[in-house]
Amino acid sequence: MPLSACLLSGGVGGARMARALDLVDDVDLTVVVNVGDDALTHGVYVSPDLDTVLYTLAGVEGPQGWGLAEDDHKVMDSMAWLGADTTFRIGDRDLATNLFRTSELSAGRTLSDVTASLVESFEIEARVIPVTDDPVRTVIHTADGPISFQEYFVHRRHQDPVEDLVYQGSGEARPAPGVLEAIGGCDVVIIAPSNPPLSIWPILNVPGITDAVAAAERVIAVSPLIGGKALKGPAAEVMVALGLPPGNEGVLAAYDGLVTDLVVDHEDAADRQTLSGPDLHVHVTGTRIAEPEQAAVFGSWITDLASR
Repeated sequence: MPLSACLLSGGVGGARMARALDLVDDVDLTVVVNVGDDALTHGVYVSPDLDTVLYTLAGVEGPQGWGLAEDDHKVMDSMAWLGADTTFRIGDRDLATNLFRTSELSAGRTLSDVTASLVESFEIEARVIPVTDDPVRTVIHTADGPISFQEYFVHRRHQDPVEDLVYQGSGEARPAPGVLEAIGGCDVVIIAPSNPPLSIWPILNVPGITDAVAAAERVIAVSPLIGGKALKGPAAEVMVALGLPPGNEGVLAAYDGLVTDLVVDHEDAADRQTLSGPDLHVHVTGTRIAEPEQAAVFGSWITDLASR
């Protein structure tokens, strides 16, 4: 019997974790993806986390982990020439994905239905589902007031200290079809090495999701930190700014008792002694998975762990 795994995913770390699991034979994988970063940009509906997962699973992601490899930016260059603000740049082929999504949503299809069509077009075997078809938007409160996620992350390059986070619309959102079934019916729930407040909390804030994860027999979180810091992005800084403890203690606090197993990198091996307890097992391995070869090794390792 294949191992049934449900991955909660956001950002590049989530997409690379999805690839790690997808590279392992005999894993039945469902990826539930954050939509808090979604936005209307340049007149098109962009779903950055969904597309990062899709492109990575298809093996066509760009060198930074997002966008499409060897994409052109002629449209953005022309828009800049016309005077548009193109800080948020979309490659030409990436734009085609977003135009397709925008057109299909305007025709009345749901985000999960459109995503399923993209999964088929990119010939991806795993199921990829947005956590909800309803609008949930991450709003960052800063000293200058509330700003959208893309304003914070792209335009301001995540330099503003985060004072608070609001997941606008999450209270009224419903899990997309298949999400609760995937969490409740899998052998293991895996929380990707994503930024907990910015990428995973928007998923957990959709009603029903946290309860479903809490009811799972096995929940493995992969820490996004190595040596107490994220390889890229502001995960460590955001967690501390929101009052969470530093390091992997903060990762556990971010998930508030949901986790049965925590996977940390060799650089944080001491955490196995300080954080392990009767209700938590801490495991140590190499968690760098940027390259496909690293991802394959890690995928096999965590699949073996989940099968024990």
